[in-house]
Amino acid sequence: MGPAALGRALHHVVDGARYLATAARARASDHVTARQLAWPAHVALPVGLSLTWYGTAGFRLAYQDTVVWIDPYVTRFGLGDLARRRAVPSASALVARHVDRADAILVGHTHFDHALDVPAIARQTGAAVYGSTALHHLMGLHGLAARAIVVAPQRDYHVGPFRIHFVPSVHSKLGLGLTIPFAGEITCEHVGDLAPQAYNCGQVWGIFVEVGGTTFYHQGSADLIDDEIRDRDVDVFLCGITGRRFTDRYVARIVRRLAPKVVVPTHFDDFFRPLDAPMEMSFNVNLTGFADEVHAASREMAIHALAIGVPIGR
Repeated sequence: MGPAALGRALHHVVDGARYLATAARARASDHVTARQLAWPAHVALPVGLSLTWYGTAGFRLAYQDTVVWIDPYVTRFGLGDLARRRAVPSASALVARHVDRADAILVGHTHFDHALDVPAIARQTGAAVYGSTALHHLMGLHGLAARAIVVAPQRDYHVGPFRIHFVPSVHSKLGLGLTIPFAGEITCEHVGDLAPQAYNCGQVWGIFVEVGGTTFYHQGSADLIDDEIRDRDVDVFLCGITGRRFTDRYVARIVRRLAPKVVVPTHFDDFFRPLDAPMEMSFNVNLTGFADEVHAASREMAIHALAIGVPIGR
């Protein structure tokens, strides 16, 4: 490790320690910010279009009797399961409770908090699943490889009225700015070996969706490949913010590329808590600081936060 890398790592250690010293105050500030940024009633989506956040990077989009999910994660196992490296199956009761239907599931990468429930949802609903070769392998472990579509970069896919394409991206270096956690392909050969650490991220994608005259861009991990982002003036940017401090100028770079009308922060909740429990914030996520970063990049972009499980539009 060179001096510059060591310096960055030490900076992140100090930053984390500083957060721990003021965690209660920081979380309280973030909750206030989430309420202040709540999606206003006067901002409407087109008639018939609805958007629902399911925590982490998970979303449900519905239009004209077609339902598309992005990175759905409802099982929400505890931090102790991660520490014990225990294989946790998808919770069928939670999938049945939260997922009414799905025509397609789009997956930005295959970390457990983005992909663990995808095979179970596909089995329950009959949905097609779009994503990486790692996702295809995961689906195959569950006997569902035929449902998995390995996507090509920037190619359009159509699901009913939805037009979708996948944009090559990268995962943020959550390992003190040095390493991507659980990088590479999923390699295990048995479902019983799928401990959280076995859900390697595989290829990472940003996801563009156009439906009902509205465009969305979903970024589930806080990093990007600048030149791969070709979509501009998007209506709604679903912006994953956990880990952004490990990516140089992440917010400024991506919002200037996308020039969105509305920025929706996501992946800031504590995904080790049950989905039905009161929401808490992820470690050192700093939602308040995120709003400042967006405004520093451009005052023309609105920032609206969603409440988990509460749909916008109808």
